[in-house]
Order: sequence, then structure tokens, then C-alpha cells
Amino acid sequence: MRRALRDAFAAVPALLLAGCAVGPNYSRPAVPAPAQFRGDQGTVEAKSLADTKWFDLFHDDTLTRLVDTALKQNFDLQIAAERVLEARAQLGVIQAARLPNIDATGGFNLNRGSRIGANRFIPAGASLDSSYTQAGFSLGWELDVWGRVRRLNEAARGQYLASEEGRRGVVTTLIADVTTQYFQLRELDLELDIAKQNRKVGEDNLRLTTLRKNRGAATGLDVHQAEQLLYTATAEIAALERGIAQTENALSLLLGQHPGDIPRGKTLEELTAPPEVPAGLPSGLLERRPDIRQAEQELIAANAQIGVAKAQYFPQINLTGFLGGQSRALENLFTGPARLWNAATPAVDLPVFNAGRVRANVRLTEAQQREALATYRKTIETAFREVSDSLIGYRKTSEQRAQEELLLKALRETSRLSTLRYQGGLDSYLQVLDAERNRFQGELALAQLREQEVLSVVQLYRALGGGWQ
Repeated sequence: MRRALRDAFAAVPALLLAGCAVGPNYSRPAVPAPAQFRGDQGTVEAKSLADTKWFDLFHDDTLTRLVDTALKQNFDLQIAAERVLEARAQLGVIQAARLPNIDATGGFNLNRGSRIGANRFIPAGASLDSSYTQAGFSLGWELDVWGRVRRLNEAARGQYLASEEGRRGVVTTLIADVTTQYFQLRELDLELDIAKQNRKVGEDNLRLTTLRKNRGAATGLDVHQAEQLLYTATAEIAALERGIAQTENALSLLLGQHPGDIPRGKTLEELTAPPEVPAGLPSGLLERRPDIRQAEQELIAANAQIGVAKAQYFPQINLTGFLGGQSRALENLFTGPARLWNAATPAVDLPVFNAGRVRANVRLTEAQQREALATYRKTIETAFREVSDSLIGYRKTSEQRAQEELLLKALRETSRLSTLRYQGGLDSYLQVLDAERNRFQGELALAQLREQEVLSVVQLYRALGGGWQ
């Protein structure tokens, strides 16, 4: 009997090695990449802006400290990290199913039979009481002949790696959001400075116009027009101060802090874009962007689930056994005569009729795999589009900013000349008001374009899959 048991256990590895995993094996889908990003006007080369360390883009120490704080305290990143731990634990649960399950068992049994029961052949006065103690180890092991457990392990590993890529995606999004909010804050600061300067100009013009009216050189209409410029600037100041406070609150949440003041570093004029923004090879996105890698791991997991479902068509084979002792007296439980063991013939569970449940489950997993495949391809095409949008946005915004600088130069000269003509009595204050309004709006527009230019670099860096390391 012992030899038969030993031979049975020795045959298990051979049976497992001979088994095959049902279901399709994964192979990366062929997704053709364009030869060059649309909007990339330079020579196609392997060098990419994404290879640059993120803190080398703008060299702002304050921004670096804010990002470091966000990486340590942001709540979304903490949630993503816990999801990784959850997926890792789930993988451990699935991996444990590939090994035998051994449990220590023990029990005490006490029975008393009826003396006047159904068995009439028991002598009168005979005692039917019995008691015994049993202890030992039980074995349970699913023989993974058809690869069901292996496919489950493959699916769990894919989900774990997908969660890790999701965490990296959260890191990329978090740093991009912190940088964006910081640049928006610096742009609002610049607009506030412009509005305060225009308020000072409005106050001086109102004072001058009032003095000219008192001397008979200006009219009441001129005074009211001068008031319009002043009140336009003061109203803009209130709106900008509201926007600054709300942007600081949004940035504080990203930092995992209570709403409060945010430190400043370089001004918006000092935050210049890099001289070169090479996009690199489009095929490099497949390896750099965490959302593409996450979508692929989810596709791997969905592909493995097809094998899990198809394995239900085949018998599920389980090996069980017990080794221990049984004795009426507790002191004899571990002696030789009390030894007890058994090895059950592998139990086979084969579905015969389940109203098409297995077939429907296979169709379900196949549909989920096709959905994951479509998601994977869409993620890649979305990445190509985001890179193209960012490239076009960066180059065209730079061109627009250069033209806006020329326009603002002309508006400032117009404002200076209209003021001189008004003071010389050649024009009414209406020309001065129009010139000052246009200059004010031109300065605000230039500040916004400067913000858009540096933000387009951030968007391009993120679209290219920059690691922010």
C-alpha cells in the first residue's frame, strides 16, 4: 500500500507537466505606428523630450518642492498605492492555489447508542458507548491538468501589473496637475500686477482729467471716461484675487494640505520653455506611456480569463489524503498501533448539464477580451492624438505669443501718443480711453499666451510619457 501511495504521488508531477493550458496564449496585437507625429516639424530621431528629467524643464526650486510634497501627501496617489497592494495580495492568493493545501485537524468523538433501539440482537445490559480521539494532517490539491489555475495566476498577475501602471499614471497626472496649477497661479499673479499698474494709471489719469476740468480744459464727460478705466482695473483686481485664492485652494488639495497660501518661485516671464522639444519616435510611446502599458496588462488578464472559462469544459481533478492517528485513549494517540492514513483516489468533477452556463461564461470572457483589445488600441491612438495636439499647440502658441508681443508694443505706443495728443488739446479723452483699454487687454492676453506656452510643454511632456524622475 505504501508503495502504491508513493507511486501515485510520484506520478503527479508527470501528469502536471503533460497537461496543457487551454485557452489562447497572449501575443501583443499589431498596432501600426505612424512614421512621424503630426505637427513634428523636426527630423525624426530617437531623442525625446520625455527623456528629460522633469525638474530640468523649468529649473524652479519652489515648483520642485511643491511636487515633492504632492508625491508624499496626495490622497489620490495613496489610494493608487493601496490598490497596488490589493492586487499584489490577490496575486498571492491565486498563486497559493497552485500548491497543495495541508491542514492540521483534530477532534474528539463521544457516542452512545440506544439499548432499546432498532437492533434487537444486542444483549441486555450491553454498553454501546464509544469515544475516541483523532488528530493528523489532511491534504487537498487540485491537479492543474488543463491549466485553469495557471490561467488564473496569469490573469491575477496581469491585474497586478495593471494596477502598478495605474499608479505610475497617477504620478504622471499628479505632477502635471501640480505644475499646471502652479503656472496658472503665476499667470494670475502677473495679471494682478498688470491690473494694479493700470489702476495706478487710471488714478493718475482721473486726477489729471479732474484738474483739467476744474481749469476749464476738460469736460465732465472726460472725467467719467477716466473713471471707466479706473473702475475697469479695480474690478479686474477683485476678480483676479478671487481666482488666485481659489487656485491656491486647488493646489493645496493636490498637496494633501488644508487650504492656504502657496509659496512662489520664478515669475511667469522667467519660466521660459526649453529651446528644443523633440518628440522622438512614435513607436516609443508603447513603452513609455503608463496608460498604454496598463491597457495591455488588462488585455493580458482578459485573455487569460478565456482559458479559465474554457477549463470548465474539462474534469476538475482533486487529490485528497489524511495522515494521523486515532485512539480511544489520548495517551495512545501517537503510538504505532494508532497510526491512520488514507489516500483517496483523485476525485473527478465533470459538468454534464448546467443549462449552457459554461458556454455562456466562455462567450462572456471572449467579449471582455475583445473589449480590452479595443480599449488598448484606442489608448494608443489617443496617445498619438495627444502628442500631435501638444506639438501643434506648442508651436502655434509660440508663434501667437511672438505676434502678441509685437501687437502690445504697438498698443503701448498708441497709448503714449494718444495721451500726448489729449494733453495738447488735439483729441478728446475718448481716444485715450480706447488706447488704454486696448493696451490693458493686450497685456492680459500676452500673460495668458505665456502661460499657454509653458503649459503646452507640460502637456507635450506628459503626452510623450515623460517619467518625471
